[in-house]
Amino acid sequence: MRRSLIAGFGLVALAAAFGIGVAAQEWPQFRGPTGQGLADVDDVPLRWSETENVRWKVPVDGSGWSSPVVSQGRVWLTAAVEVTGNGRADRGLSLRAVAFDAATGARVVDVEVFRLARRRLLNPKNSFASATPVIADDRVFVHFGADGTAALSVTGEVLWRNRFPYESQHGGGGSPVVYRDLLIINCDGNDVDAFVVAVEAHTGKQRWRRQRRKPSDQAYTTPLVITAAGRDQLVSVGAYRTEAYDPATGRDIWHVTYEDGFSNVPRPVFGHGLVFIATGFQQPTLIAVRPDGAGDVTRTHVVWRLTRGAPLTPSPLLVGDALYVVSDTGILTLVDARDGRVLEQQRLGGTYSASPLYAGGRIYLLDEDGRTTVLAPGRSLSRLAVNQLDGTTLASIAAADDALFLRSHAALYRLGS
Repeated sequence: MRRSLIAGFGLVALAAAFGIGVAAQEWPQFRGPTGQGLADVDDVPLRWSETENVRWKVPVDGSGWSSPVVSQGRVWLTAAVEVTGNGRADRGLSLRAVAFDAATGARVVDVEVFRLARRRLLNPKNSFASATPVIADDRVFVHFGADGTAALSVTGEVLWRNRFPYESQHGGGGSPVVYRDLLIINCDGNDVDAFVVAVEAHTGKQRWRRQRRKPSDQAYTTPLVITAAGRDQLVSVGAYRTEAYDPATGRDIWHVTYEDGFSNVPRPVFGHGLVFIATGFQQPTLIAVRPDGAGDVTRTHVVWRLTRGAPLTPSPLLVGDALYVVSDTGILTLVDARDGRVLEQQRLGGTYSASPLYAGGRIYLLDEDGRTTVLAPGRSLSRLAVNQLDGTTLASIAAADDALFLRSHAALYRLGS
């Protein structure tokens, strides 16, 4: 069953088409090879605890909510580490890229990429290292919001740095995406500071930039590249409006608007000829949009809407024709992706920020208190296990090498037999 579900997405082929050099069982970006939370792995654990099925657990210095990415036997994270010293120049916040050996948990790279002279206030649930790295063509791209973006070699050498200033009330959140020879980033600050930018992956030089149209508020999303209507499209969710651009040039293709929607976080997903978009605060709604239009498609291409149980933070998960949507308050809704019919709704309990995962033929839902609920996929909700680890958990789980990699506020785990 798992292979038949995965085959429809063509994980490795799709990732290669968009320029992400990825072997089977790697996890090179936020939400994996396709950016949609689907893992091509077999023997991942069903159950674990602090004393069961933990291959290794290692401390992670500093703070950060970037999710793990895995490539070439290394697990990469970013972190923000307080620096103290006798002189003013020795103090501040060190924004770092860190890599661990996937087999042993040994730290193999720990390099400062940027240094902040002083801290500023963030949303209590955010950090200075919340964007997930992207790995492509032997390069690791790290992003710290307006504080800087950089490319590193797999050995930790900083190859280039760049900054795209914008004012964000709650700090950075969205992760970059690689498309062919471009690194593309949403930079959604307030009013005049909201834009999408594409830079050359090998130099960091700007290739194109598109200003948001009067956003009047902010967003914290990661764009998604899809192929629809015979062309590649960059679906970029922003405040009050989602745009689809030509990823090579930044030209507009289509857009959809929503009156009550800002501070968007979830990454969109795509399947069955529909893009599923979370509209954000104040009235959270999930909309299904046909991506074959041009210009404003709000009245013509929105196929269905989900208003009860829509997420503010976790991204949706599409497995076959079943769409799994978990709200921040722990309401799990199973939706028929084709027509929006609610098949079942269940209260999981807890609060959720991490995006769900499909791996080894099962659904994994991680809450903010280290608890993972495991479900069987299908047209009804069937719980298989509930697993508990120590600590706070806002980062999403990665799956690679027949293992799960999970980050808490203080540690990184490899879970597997």
